[in-house]
Amino acid sequence: MAEASRKSNEDVSEETEDLEPLEPDDSGTFQQVTNLLHIMDSESTKTGAAGAGPDLRKTLASVIIREKATTEPSVVTDALIRCLQVPEISAQRKVNVYSLLQEIVQQEGELGEHCVQRLVTIASKEMRELLQVGEGGPVPKPLSLVMYELQHRLRPLSLAEEFVVLTLARLANGNVFEFMPYMGITLATTFTMLRLANEAKMHQVICRAMETFCKTVQFYLRHLEGSVYPVMTEEQFAVRLFPMYRYFVTVWLRDDNPEVKLGLIKSLKPMLNLLLPNDGLREQVYDYIPLLLAEYQGRLEALFITQVLRQILEMSVTTNTPVPQMQLHTIFTELHVQVCSKAPAQQQYSSQNLTEVVHCFIDLARSYLKELMKFFLSQMEKSKEAIRVGTLTLISAVVSAHEPRMNIRTIHLAIRVVKDTLSDTRPKVRMAILRIIGQLALSGFHDRIKGWGLKYVSVQLTLSTYKLAHRWESFYQRNLEEKMVHKVTMDTVRVITSSVSGMEFWVRLLCHIMETDHTEALTPICLSLTKLAERQLHAEDGEAKATSKGRHARAGPHWSLGALQVLMSSPYKGEGRGIAMLNLLRTLSQSIAPSMADTWELEIPLLVKYLEEHTEFTWNQETWEDKLIQFLRSSLKKTWGSNWSLPLSKELNNKIESFDSPSLEKGFLYRALGFTLATLEADKVEVLLLELLDKTDYSNDFDREGVILCFGLCARGQVKAVLNVLHDFEDRIQESEQSWQIGAGRKDHPWRRETVKGALMVMYSCVASYCHPQMLLTHVDNPITAKIIHHYSSSCQDICLKMAFMKSVVQVTDAVKNIKDLEDFQFAPKATLTGIIMAIIKAEPTDSLVSPVRTMAMDALSYLSKLKPFYTTEENSDLVDISIHSVISLQPPGENNESIKTLYVNALRALEQLMEGLVQRQLDPKGLQETLLEKWILSEKEWDREKAINLHLHLMQIYVQSISVCIPLQLGQFGALVGLIAPCTCDSHRRTRLASVDVLSSLLDLHASQTCSSWGASKELELEKCKGDLQGSDMEKIFSASSRIAKVACLRFSCDEVVSLVQKLCENIGAMNLQHDKASVTWIGTFLQMRVKELEDKVAEILGAILVHLPVVDHPEVRRLFIEGILLLAHYHQETILTSLLRQPLPMESPLTEVWLTVAENLPLARTMLHALMGRLQSRFTPRADATSKADIWRLASVDPLMTLCTIHLLTEKMDQDDKLLDLFPDLVYTLLLQLSSSQGPETMSPVLKTWRLVHMGTLPEEINLQRCSRGITIKSMQLLFRKLNSEPLLRTLEEQGVWTLLESSSTFLQGASLLARLCVQNAEGYRQRLPELVLRGMASEALSYRISSTAVCVEFCFPVHECPDPVAGEAAGAGGADAGEGRGPGGRGPVVLSLRALGNVALGAPKKVRQYRKLLLEKCLCSLRGPVSPSVTAEGLEALAKALAELREGDVGSDFRAVSERCRAFFDHESELLRFKAFVLFGKLAKVVRISKKHFFKEGVKKAWVPLLPHCQDPCLDAAQACVATMFQCVHFWGWKALESSSDQSDAIAPKDMTRFQITLCSVLTQKKPAVLYSFLLETMTYVKSNLSRIRIAACNLAGIIMKQVSAHYLKKLDFPTLRNSLQELQLDSDPGVRRASLETLKILDTCSHHWLLASPGGIS
Repeated sequence: MAEASRKSNEDVSEETEDLEPLEPDDSGTFQQVTNLLHIMDSESTKTGAAGAGPDLRKTLASVIIREKATTEPSVVTDALIRCLQVPEISAQRKVNVYSLLQEIVQQEGELGEHCVQRLVTIASKEMRELLQVGEGGPVPKPLSLVMYELQHRLRPLSLAEEFVVLTLARLANGNVFEFMPYMGITLATTFTMLRLANEAKMHQVICRAMETFCKTVQFYLRHLEGSVYPVMTEEQFAVRLFPMYRYFVTVWLRDDNPEVKLGLIKSLKPMLNLLLPNDGLREQVYDYIPLLLAEYQGRLEALFITQVLRQILEMSVTTNTPVPQMQLHTIFTELHVQVCSKAPAQQQYSSQNLTEVVHCFIDLARSYLKELMKFFLSQMEKSKEAIRVGTLTLISAVVSAHEPRMNIRTIHLAIRVVKDTLSDTRPKVRMAILRIIGQLALSGFHDRIKGWGLKYVSVQLTLSTYKLAHRWESFYQRNLEEKMVHKVTMDTVRVITSSVSGMEFWVRLLCHIMETDHTEALTPICLSLTKLAERQLHAEDGEAKATSKGRHARAGPHWSLGALQVLMSSPYKGEGRGIAMLNLLRTLSQSIAPSMADTWELEIPLLVKYLEEHTEFTWNQETWEDKLIQFLRSSLKKTWGSNWSLPLSKELNNKIESFDSPSLEKGFLYRALGFTLATLEADKVEVLLLELLDKTDYSNDFDREGVILCFGLCARGQVKAVLNVLHDFEDRIQESEQSWQIGAGRKDHPWRRETVKGALMVMYSCVASYCHPQMLLTHVDNPITAKIIHHYSSSCQDICLKMAFMKSVVQVTDAVKNIKDLEDFQFAPKATLTGIIMAIIKAEPTDSLVSPVRTMAMDALSYLSKLKPFYTTEENSDLVDISIHSVISLQPPGENNESIKTLYVNALRALEQLMEGLVQRQLDPKGLQETLLEKWILSEKEWDREKAINLHLHLMQIYVQSISVCIPLQLGQFGALVGLIAPCTCDSHRRTRLASVDVLSSLLDLHASQTCSSWGASKELELEKCKGDLQGSDMEKIFSASSRIAKVACLRFSCDEVVSLVQKLCENIGAMNLQHDKASVTWIGTFLQMRVKELEDKVAEILGAILVHLPVVDHPEVRRLFIEGILLLAHYHQETILTSLLRQPLPMESPLTEVWLTVAENLPLARTMLHALMGRLQSRFTPRADATSKADIWRLASVDPLMTLCTIHLLTEKMDQDDKLLDLFPDLVYTLLLQLSSSQGPETMSPVLKTWRLVHMGTLPEEINLQRCSRGITIKSMQLLFRKLNSEPLLRTLEEQGVWTLLESSSTFLQGASLLARLCVQNAEGYRQRLPELVLRGMASEALSYRISSTAVCVEFCFPVHECPDPVAGEAAGAGGADAGEGRGPGGRGPVVLSLRALGNVALGAPKKVRQYRKLLLEKCLCSLRGPVSPSVTAEGLEALAKALAELREGDVGSDFRAVSERCRAFFDHESELLRFKAFVLFGKLAKVVRISKKHFFKEGVKKAWVPLLPHCQDPCLDAAQACVATMFQCVHFWGWKALESSSDQSDAIAPKDMTRFQITLCSVLTQKKPAVLYSFLLETMTYVKSNLSRIRIAACNLAGIIMKQVSAHYLKKLDFPTLRNSLQELQLDSDPGVRRASLETLKILDTCSHHWLLASPGGIS
């Protein structure tokens, strides 16, 4: 069969040796496949470069090829194989082709033989080139073709290539059963290659392949039943493998390359698995063991050699064919060296190797136990520690193997080996011996260790415990070794006690637990004792029990209970000794105290449960000690009536010196002693207490505190005895006070006098803390507190004594405070103690902190403050002041000084508690605001501010939590508190900033709760965000966060609180540093921006606060922000700010000047201010008006005109020079001109004297002429204005003609004013219209000087080149000229208005001239009322007529009366409000002039004017409405009806209800007397419903409704109801809702009248 296969393979080889390319197909399949592969290659490249997933085109090309292969598999396969034959094919193309071939093979199942041969040939060639398998594509079927190719490369006596061997190994591993027919020839051929392989790499390849072949064969043999190939037996494989094994061990194992050796050793393990089961080959394998042992001397890892040896030895034991005896010594020696010697540094698996060696010795012991023990005995004769330890370790392992064949002699031999080394004191040897003893006990050889073994364990326990208790710190390694010995000893003790019985070991352990000082040994010893005790208690040997009790009795039950009780105070030491001791105590309960046994049975399990539920990290020392004390109390209760407690107390007292100080055990011992003494009789207590006082070392803090605690606990039941003992002790030490030494007989520790006095003070206070409350009230004043004061006062009062004194005070006061039902108990020594403590605090340095004295002093004051009698308000203030100064002034400690940091933190905590105690009793809003913290909050030192802010926060929290609802903050307090804290939000210290935010948050919460206002979560969240921003160091972010906090807080402030806030912020300016000042002005700016519109009533106060503190501000940035706040106020409350600024004293201070300079830089604001300043000056020229708003009140308030002039001059001078002020020029010039006219006479007295006297205290200097100053600054201002015009000719003319000089003198002022006016008219460009308007105002002034000046100017406007010496004639001529030249001159209608105004002024300035020129005057005025003229002209004509009529009589008017009356009525319904107002006023004047001759005529005029007057009483122009009402009531008497006159109100203003009542009365009278007139009134009234004024339409509707109700039935039938209804219904579409309502009501009345008329008609309703 093999020959046939070889022949077939040779044929295939010949056929495919020279493979030719396939012929191209006719269908073009090859080209299609090539194109598709090209797409796949290119897309793969793109996809790889882009890093994306598989491309869609590549997938599509692959799918097309697979689909084509489904229909034509052979054609596609040939095309793909042909692609592989193309020269210089890329690697990616090969991968794609092989992938497609693999998918086709999986899809079709099989390929044609011809295709397979070609594919195998190509793939083989690829493998040979790449030296690895599987790189070119999938493994094709069948395997025989692949094996043929490989076998072709693997030939006998010829060294094959590496990849061939590796490929064979991989094929064998992946195709186990298929490869088996080739395994024999593969192994045989490989063996022939061994001699030819000289390179290390080839050695490794063959070893790796052999390892794989052997594992494959093992798998094959285990699953032999599943094979369908010819079967090879295990023996056949072994025969073929052994030569290779022999060659590996004898030849290749000597190779120097460690990697070759490692690979060879690894391959030996699977080879031995096949060789060792063969009986014939096993003996031959044994022969090569020495060669393996020799490799221990090389560089190979020992573990791998030991694993091979263990494999051989285990098989020798399994097959019962031990290794030759002649090899034993070599094996023992080499393996023993591995155990005893230190492994080389390069050995990585030394611990695993040691484990393998031990298993090897165990296997050897199973075959040669006696020989092995003899070898061990010989090795133990050597003195080297490592050899002995290693040997003992191996003996222990052999003993632990539980070998059944191990006889008594062998054990005896092992024990003999151990006994020979008992005298060895080296730690490792001792541990090894102890492990063997423990192992012997575990293995059941109990009798063999009794005597020598137990004695050795006891000795080692004592020895190791002693050494650990007296360890040397400088010998760390020795201490560590001894600790390990002790641990092994305790493990051995546990083993022995669990398996060995007898009294010998019990006695040794019991004595050991009473004497040992090493805590680590107590737990295992107690466990062992408990086990032994339980075994003895259940033993049947009564003698043993008696012996046990007797031996334990020697230790004493009191001694045992005391020792265990004290040691249990640290239950988790020594691996949890507490539970072990409790269990031991429970087991020995009958032996210690039978009376306590029942109690212990109940309580000890509870204690054990507590310890089991906790760990050393979760338990509480104090709680545990309380449980132990409670356990001791319950135990002693069972012995009442007996003398059991006294010996226990003595034992506890004697044990005090047995423990070191400090220690938990000694601390508990003092506590237990004090509790036990409290149960004794008084005389016995005094003896023990005096003994305790005598032997105490008072220089040791721990012992001193322990004795103090003991006395306190004893005082619970023996307070009188304790006080007596202390008194006796004080008498004894009084004898030696002169020597400053107490207890001179004690040479070990001499006591300082002050130390004992400090201890006595604390003893007295401790007695007060623990004694019964009723006993305390009896003794607290005397002797307890009196003794404390005496000892302190009579001492040197050093730091220790001060601390002891403070501690005593705290304990005494706390004990008194905790007494219930104190009622009226007064602590008498309180004042004395307070004085001493205050003196102590004052004596402490304020710049350093070196002791906790001040902290303890403040704690003591806190406790004293809670006792009666309470401190007064003055005492409270003194205590607070002294305490705050003592702590806040301290500088914070450095980061590295932890002790000072602790003292610092404690001092701050004590101060907070003291403040809380002292202030809380008097805490109210005023006290909260007036605390002594403000000066510290405003301190320049950042640590002072930080502590003060934190303390303020603490007080705020107390205030909010306690009495915030009961005592609300008063008006202004909230703002003041916020203003105090707000600047600290920008403090340079981060903690201060954060604390200030917390204080502000508390204040806002407090204010919200007291005002019952909402404080949303969003605001709190915003505050938290701001607080987070304040944690950084960026100042811009810090100021931004502070501003946001201000915005949040601003919403909670009332206007009054805003004022208090601003005042407080201004007060703090300059108190700290620049950052705080900026924060203050930032808060002020933020509040003003958000609330400026609401602060109308508070502007003056805010401005006053700013102006007062502005002079102290040095930094320009802060000054700028302040001034910006003033400008902001000025923008919204101009009049208030202006008045306040103008009321400042003269001369101007620099801050005020800076404000005005800033205003000048802001051009729009400066113009506005100039307008307002002119208004202040012009208000003096015009009649004083009534104030209708708060702004009017400030605008009309009196101010210093000199300050106003100075301000105008400053603004004009500092404003932009390029701005000519053309729009303001006429107003400024004319205002200043009139101001000059006012200073020419004595009729006005400037209030400037007041303001000057504010600056110059005393009499003004004579040389100061204020009017001269006023004229000077006015002329300077006018000169500045003319300079701004940049008109050189004008300036030159003014100087040449001496205008300024003329204006300065009162005698030439009018000439100068006329000349100035004339020059202005000649050079007028943009202000020709404005000047005449201003002149008109001046002519209407009440002051004569203003009217004269204005008239002079007016004349210049009318006759630019003519001077009129007579003002009245000038006015009349001006009027005529104006009339003649109306509309034709260069001035337009302006001169006509001025002329008419001048004519009207004749009546005011020269009333006698009016009658003289009445005809001319009336004619000129009436001319202005005729024709199409300007409303302003008509208005001036009406006003001039009104002024003239006031000075004329009825006869003077003459025939012009009718014309005046008719022209006057013609303007009642004019669209101009001014004309209506003037017409109503003029008609009223006519009514006053009418007498008898014109009465009848004017009565008809009144009837014609009545209907227009009635609606215009509701005129939208308030002045017109009032004038109309006044005129109408002046004309009522012309009706001649008393009813109307009695119902009319002659006041200018009348309420709507009164007007309605008057109209109803009028209509009712007309209905009765003149119904036809009423009917005509109705028709005329309906014409006004179409008026353009909505209020007139409303009034007409209301009046029509009233008339309709009064019209008689006779006239109702004359009404055109449809027309009236249509008119009213049209008003329903009006845009004004008032019109719609009025028309609807009138329409209802009309419908009602229509209904009544129908009912009254003869036909009725059809």
